[in-house]
Amino acid sequence: MVVLLFGLSLLAAAASLGEWTKAAPMPSRRTEVAVTELHGRIHVIGGFGYFFLGGVSDAVEAYDPQTDRWERKAPLLESLHHTAAAAVNGKLYVVGGYARIWPWRAVNTVWEYDPARDRWQRKAPMPTARGALAIGVIDGKIYAAGGKTNGEVLRIFEVYDPTTDSWQTLAPMPTPRDHLAVAALDGRLYAIGGRMGTMSRNVGANESYDPQRKEWTVRTPMPTARGGIAAAVVGGRIYIFGGEEPERTFADTEAYDPKTDRWVKLKPMPTARHGLGAASFEGRIYVIAGGPKPGASRSDLNEVFTPPE
Repeated sequence: MVVLLFGLSLLAAAASLGEWTKAAPMPSRRTEVAVTELHGRIHVIGGFGYFFLGGVSDAVEAYDPQTDRWERKAPLLESLHHTAAAAVNGKLYVVGGYARIWPWRAVNTVWEYDPARDRWQRKAPMPTARGALAIGVIDGKIYAAGGKTNGEVLRIFEVYDPTTDSWQTLAPMPTPRDHLAVAALDGRLYAIGGRMGTMSRNVGANESYDPQRKEWTVRTPMPTARGGIAAAVVGGRIYIFGGEEPERTFADTEAYDPKTDRWVKLKPMPTARHGLGAASFEGRIYVIAGGPKPGASRSDLNEVFTPPE
């Protein structure tokens, strides 16, 4: 009986940290991608692909979690890496990023994808060209935070309204950074982690923006400072995955509860990665692509995290 109870307690403890499973791998191997969910499909956009084919990818591949299958969509009209994606009002938007394999060229382009027509069209450009930024959606508007351009790490914070196809510049983030993650929850935007220009200058900064008051608040930092990360929201918590520093990649999974302003460390990813993407669907988080090694390594991984209840 004692052994049985001990075994059950270990299972309960493991379940409290979440569970990982594997799903159908992506058709292509990529890193530094943008990922977002739209109409029950998880879209993986751009990134670094095969270097002998030019390096930068225009690929758009969509995953159906219900059938565990992938399909190709109309490619981007320009090849981009370190770009950002979000879904608003049934359309998908790709914002900023870098063109070219080297030297990288920051862009200010905004592309809108209509899934009904499988077509892309150009929209009003972002005021500031930048890559390695992060975006999030509140009340139908896309907020773009941080990034890097011409070697400068940015605090810049701008918002796009798809209904008017127009941009507005807002109060800058307290901490300049690129390769950060952004998540929207309960009407606020959270800008988490990132780096100050190089992999050796990772930060754990956690700053929240209130669009009603138009002001930033400094929150409890992420326990593990890291950039090259991905974020997703499930059940009132923000989950952060992966990351990179000069000598290794991160397998860390950490969750933040804005109501208590506290972090918890959960079961690590099966495969440490950076330059990955994450999207939630029906209570699970799909953590896709990314590089297992620092730099330009690639993968087709599709690992699924079920958060603890």
